[in-house]
Amino acid sequence: HCHLELSYLKGAIAEGEGYAGFARRIGAVRNNFTTEERIRSTRLADAQMWEEGVEAVADIANDDLVMPVKERSHIEYYTLFEFFGLNNHNTTPLEQLAERYPNAGVTPHSTYSVQDREFKAICSKYRELLSLHFLESENEALLYQHKGSLHDWYQRMGWACDFLHYGSPAKRITGSLSEDKRLMLVHNCCVAEEDIELINNHFVNPVAWVLCPRSNDYISGLKPPVELLRRHSDMICVGTDSLASNDSLSIIEELKMFEGVPLAEVVKWATINGARALGVEKEIGSVEVGKRPGLVLIEGVKYADGLRLTPHSTSRRII
Repeated sequence: HCHLELSYLKGAIAEGEGYAGFARRIGAVRNNFTTEERIRSTRLADAQMWEEGVEAVADIANDDLVMPVKERSHIEYYTLFEFFGLNNHNTTPLEQLAERYPNAGVTPHSTYSVQDREFKAICSKYRELLSLHFLESENEALLYQHKGSLHDWYQRMGWACDFLHYGSPAKRITGSLSEDKRLMLVHNCCVAEEDIELINNHFVNPVAWVLCPRSNDYISGLKPPVELLRRHSDMICVGTDSLASNDSLSIIEELKMFEGVPLAEVVKWATINGARALGVEKEIGSVEVGKRPGLVLIEGVKYADGLRLTPHSTSRRII
């Protein structure tokens, strides 16, 4: 999970703003950069990801400005144009944008930022892959109880939600998406056991629980419930979010955040699980006959008491 197009915002937003503050700051600073600066920062970020071993990415986009960078990249990008806005009822522009590119589709931003008709329409039309920002903060769940800062903000703005009858973000997902969807849920900082069980039991394909711990640390300091997710799923995946909320798009740096989890397990999260989430596990994600994966060398590993990453661990592509 990545927002490559936001690479130009590296260092532009202070840490610890909280999710609402972070969103406001993006809106305040995003017009301070030229098109050339945006494209140049994207090229640099893409090259660094490739050198560190990134092979495929589910990339969230709001427009197609940096699509030429992705089209020329060695990395295989699956672009999801995200639809959001409680007063936005026209999905056609993004649908037309997605039709122009291979490996592209449309996805709702989240369970709190899209009205019911548009949410269901997008989820019905796009079967290959959907990605939702999910329970990044407790206010997403509180909204469904008519409480919390997100609810208060919507009230001040005069924005009404027509989806709160579902009762919770998890129930909105299971009540709106058919069981055959391929779904990625991203962040999951405030997910509860009942949410995980409800969602996992609804879908035929394993749901990808995507964690971006450094971004969460940068924005809010919240940490995803890793042990809870490990007990309920073997489909944990890893993302970096964006340089607006991170100092690099480095998967190895994300893996260092999962202290106490064996190296073999976190490597699985970053390789075959990511390939399964994207539906390309027959081509990449593991070293097997008939596949064409890249090879990544991880250096600076602690060998005593089992393989572990250290603060000095690095990764680099060798094939």
